[in-house]
Amino acid sequence: MSGASTREQIVEAADRLFYEQGFEATSFADIASAVSLSRGNFYYHFKTKDEILDSVIAARLANTRKMLDAWDAEGGAPADRIRCFIHILIANRAKIMRHGCPVGTLCHELAKLDHGAQRKAGKLFVLFRDWLTRQFAALGSEGDADVLAMHLLVRSQGVATLATAFRDETFIRREVDAMCAWLDAQRPDGRRRRSAPSPLNT
Repeated sequence: MSGASTREQIVEAADRLFYEQGFEATSFADIASAVSLSRGNFYYHFKTKDEILDSVIAARLANTRKMLDAWDAEGGAPADRIRCFIHILIANRAKIMRHGCPVGTLCHELAKLDHGAQRKAGKLFVLFRDWLTRQFAALGSEGDADVLAMHLLVRSQGVATLATAFRDETFIRREVDAMCAWLDAQRPDGRRRRSAPSPLNT
């Protein structure tokens, strides 16, 4: 196993454990065990948990950029691309009901810890905000694009939080439908679009 692949496995395992258990509750031993590494080999790649956290955040940023780029590359109308964001709640509903939003939970925990990486983690929300702002501008709402983007971010985070509390899939689907209806109402011409069923909505 190459050094690069071992490091990537450590970051992937840490990412999962930070999400499922929390950053503070996850130990070096937990991560080393997840990738079947001895303590000595583990320390060869990372000396501190904060170093791992920085790598996890960097990986999440890279993966988020790839996802957003893929949504852009798929083409379609701006509203269709925005629906890709909304339907994350459906695609990841099982994980969200168990552990919440991976971005929101990490940012919230780091804020409570007053951790130095809080600002870095917050860049994940900035990516979504900037991307959504561009989509709403392309939709024809240039003047209100950032306000609309923030509204959708806030609403999706609220749904994720309550989904964790209630573990109610029907609630998630109802709120996703409501967000899509709200999106339809943002069309500059005032006409609602009858959207095709999403493959994620099953």
